[in-house]
Amino acid sequence: MAPKQELQAPVEHKGRRGFLPMETNTFDRVFISVIIWIGASLLWMRFIEPLGPSVWICTVLSVLLSILIVAKG
Repeated sequence: MAPKQELQAPVEHKGRRGFLPMETNTFDRVFISVIIWIGASLLWMRFIEPLGPSVWICTVLSVLLSILIVAKG
């Protein structure tokens, strides 16, 4: 009979530490970016857009922030 071996996960999680306060992988950072984009858009449409600026400005700012989060987060 062969000796018993410990069970191991087939793929090891290789998280990364950036400026976010936790270890994240790429999917985590993309998910965080999407949630921030949705929240920022809702806040923009409620409070800023009635004053005049278009929601497209918020979208551009959110995309730039998303690129920063995914690259460096």
